[in-house]
Amino acid sequence: MLNHGAPLRPTLLAAAVAAILCAPAGAENQLPEVLVTAQRIATPESRTPVAMSVVTGDQLDKLGIDNAAGLGKRLPNVHLDGAADGLRITIRGVSNSDATEKGDPSAAFMLDGIYIARPQAQTLSFLDVDRVEVLRGPQGTLYGRNTTAGVINVISHAPVQRLEGAASLALGNHASRVATGMLNVPVSDWLALRAAVAMHKHDSYLRNGQGTGFALGQDRDDRAARLSAKLALGHAASLTLRYERARRDGNIDGIVPDTNFFSGIASGKPVWVESSTGERLTNRFVPFNTRLEQGFSRKSTDGFGADLAWDLGPATLNYLGSHRKSDHDFLANFYYRALPTLAIGVHEDFHGSQRQDSHELRVASNGEGPLKAQAGLYYFREESHQLYVFRDLQVLKLPPYYVFPHGPTIARSKAAFGQLTYSATPSLRVTAGARYTDDDKSRVGSTNFQQKAVFNPATDFRLLNNATLTGHKTTWKLGAEFDLAPATMAYANLSTGYKSGGFNDGCLAGSSALGIACPPALAVPAGTLFYQPETLKSWDAGLKSRFWNKRASMNLAVFHYDYTNMQLSGVAIVAGAPRFVTQNAGVASVKGLELDGLVRAGAADSFSYGLTLLDAHYVSYRPNGVVSWAGQPLDRAPRSVLSLGWEHGFQLPGAALLAGIQARRSAAYNISVSSQLLQYRIPARTSSDFTLAYRPHGASWSVMARVKNLENKVQPVTIDSFGMSVPSEPRTFDIRMDYKY
Repeated sequence: MLNHGAPLRPTLLAAAVAAILCAPAGAENQLPEVLVTAQRIATPESRTPVAMSVVTGDQLDKLGIDNAAGLGKRLPNVHLDGAADGLRITIRGVSNSDATEKGDPSAAFMLDGIYIARPQAQTLSFLDVDRVEVLRGPQGTLYGRNTTAGVINVISHAPVQRLEGAASLALGNHASRVATGMLNVPVSDWLALRAAVAMHKHDSYLRNGQGTGFALGQDRDDRAARLSAKLALGHAASLTLRYERARRDGNIDGIVPDTNFFSGIASGKPVWVESSTGERLTNRFVPFNTRLEQGFSRKSTDGFGADLAWDLGPATLNYLGSHRKSDHDFLANFYYRALPTLAIGVHEDFHGSQRQDSHELRVASNGEGPLKAQAGLYYFREESHQLYVFRDLQVLKLPPYYVFPHGPTIARSKAAFGQLTYSATPSLRVTAGARYTDDDKSRVGSTNFQQKAVFNPATDFRLLNNATLTGHKTTWKLGAEFDLAPATMAYANLSTGYKSGGFNDGCLAGSSALGIACPPALAVPAGTLFYQPETLKSWDAGLKSRFWNKRASMNLAVFHYDYTNMQLSGVAIVAGAPRFVTQNAGVASVKGLELDGLVRAGAADSFSYGLTLLDAHYVSYRPNGVVSWAGQPLDRAPRSVLSLGWEHGFQLPGAALLAGIQARRSAAYNISVSSQLLQYRIPARTSSDFTLAYRPHGASWSVMARVKNLENKVQPVTIDSFGMSVPSEPRTFDIRMDYKY
């Protein structure tokens, strides 16, 4: 058993080494090759010159990962956290904390190649997934803006020309119930249909110590369905159409006060405190200024996509288009630390809608010649409408209703891109690519100080929020790859990326909108209203190798980033009222090493290993203009992470039994709230998962038992400016039955 807080036991590593050295090196049990589309064309993962990880759908099922937040601890230098306001993606210490309609992520989240703009829409359940590709490092040439940290692309199964189906049912603690189904039907030689459904439910992980009897959050009630059609348009073209609908209900009150984890917060020096998991997951906060209410959350998403591939002979023409919409309503009970020693209760009512359209036309060369090329055009448009209503702030000398009606907020992005790869020799290939992007953003809205829920001009007051921003950027990449051996490749890349700029609440003097003027006395200086694009230059090099008769693999990457104008967000006082503000954080440096791989040690044993070393820190940054954080680490950037996994197969009479354990040891790291000058140090920890699967020989069914977080330790995954902390998941276990035909 692996103990929390102790190093990984050497017996596991010793057993792995002994098995490798003693096992015969035959051609059987070779590692399977996975085709990926990281460079927008299909290539074997082991021959793709990008630092990346691939998790297949079968691996997701085995590990019990059914949404993006579950992937983080399986990937090198990646944190994927399910925050109350959506998915928080951190890759190599690069993250983003602005989940509002005016913010942008540092890592792009994609579904079947379609950019999903809002973090709230990235938390829905996985559905009939073929694989997930996670690219680390800037991907600005082929994927565009907002990919300074990397790209996560969830790729679903497309319809195929064979009859197949699958169903599963899993039951676990916290009243967990998971059911999935899939049916693929070849209707004719030119049409195949595929339908998939999923349902995920579990009760809250939190305990209500408030004495109200209300249900708390960190529960789950998801339903999702997708219908896909693949049409053969003659012998040279195919069209894949997908329509999906997802619904996620539950409770947004998935937080506990940060004092469940830390003491000394009022002094500005949070210190980790030891406590039981049950105590950490208990919310005992009872506000003195208001009464708690039953929170809820209702989120729905619809998406339609079209993917056309047309083989023209010398080249293939691809079109990828999508229309998506999402709606979200919730009521939340906030723990709001108004002063270092004073926390009050605040209610938030939220109503929001978002619509996005994207189109990409791309052409890629075919053939076996020395030159391979691709080029394309891209267009994206997003429109959002939001209504934020905060109540019970009177103790802060604000009116009973503090309201933000915003919309439309519109973002447009247009781009042209191209990339060439030339084989200078049979072993050496060089790559050059560039992308030009033109962006514009706009928003109109107001900050309202109201006496009642409905605005009354006779008693209420409004401040204008109005801004328009345009910009453009060219990102580029230069790369080289060299075959050191038939199954070993070295590569090096120099690339750039950027995250678009934006605006905060407020208006420029003399502007007007919605019948609201912006006089100089209430205006915001341009340097405060607008923040600049985040830019990055990256150097990275790597080695990908398959050895021992292709029964073992090694992926090695080293990298160095120069970051300028990093965007950090938090609550600050503007015009006498709290606002969510984004600022440019000066300069940061990120460098590190990643090593991971797999080993098939014999017919019965396989091993996985991983090691990351990371130095991500601010070079220059003054959060309040005075205090320097130079040399301080970036958030969620542990100096080292070690992971080891072991699977062993047992042959039983008429059946196979597969047991697996995966352990991950992470060094300590920070979660910072720059607007409050707080740095929370999350201590080092070990986390382990265990699986046991049984399958009769020749049977269509199998059964699996899983335990995640054997140590049953939790820590904050996010902490916001108010002191609200979202805990990680406690120990969970389930038993799953699968049937396939």
